[in-house]
Amino acid sequence: MHIHRLPALSDNYIFVLHDPQHQIAAVVDPATAEPVLQCLRSLKANLVAIFNTHHHGDHVGGNSTLLRHFPQAVVYGGAQDRGRIPGQQVFLQEGDTVTFGDRTAEVLFVPGHTRAHIAYYFPPVLPNEPGELFCGDTLFAGGCGRLFEGTPTQMVDSLSKIRALPDQTRVWCAHEYTLKNLQFALTVDGTNSELQDRLMTVQAMRQRAESTVPSWLGEEKRTNPFLRWDQPELQTRVNSQDPIQTFARLRGMKDQF
Repeated sequence: MHIHRLPALSDNYIFVLHDPQHQIAAVVDPATAEPVLQCLRSLKANLVAIFNTHHHGDHVGGNSTLLRHFPQAVVYGGAQDRGRIPGQQVFLQEGDTVTFGDRTAEVLFVPGHTRAHIAYYFPPVLPNEPGELFCGDTLFAGGCGRLFEGTPTQMVDSLSKIRALPDQTRVWCAHEYTLKNLQFALTVDGTNSELQDRLMTVQAMRQRAESTVPSWLGEEKRTNPFLRWDQPELQTRVNSQDPIQTFARLRGMKDQF
């Protein structure tokens, strides 16, 4: 499974999954259709699946146009997004699986950003290969999504599911927010030397207009404050020993950053 990262809109990423052996493709969260169509033409691939993580327009905006070009493509999304995702045909819940080519993804129910948000995790096929996580707007490189329809408790539960995945998992999040996320992270976790190094690396990458996605989940666990709600230094920073309250206060601070 080859993964093609396509920039879209101002800071979105669309991901095209390609099976060259069978000349088929799937797309994750097509914000717009045109970059996907261009990619499919260059690959000479037939689109067979649209994997949506949630209903927001910058994740499903290309669905209808893609279906006009590829009417046999199957549209997947969360069960609770029924009626909110254009063309949705499959309604997924925690523990379901989806297949693409010879790969199978596990579906994680990860509400918080929205009430119906899901993520797709493709475990590695071989021991030395990475897993692939398509997490939409739940987890970002260095951050997490805003809570539009969910609660801090829901988001901590969702992020806990992601945090339990192997460190050697690539995190394909849907936005290029990394630099600002890490700048905020340093304000609450300033003694974290790995975070300091990561920020310098990302600053250099963005100066060269390089993408910071995907990131590694192991690095997220060590440097992303929204996966570190149970760390004493962060709890001290927000004056709480309660993990949920710690997360909620961090998220509130980020909303004002």
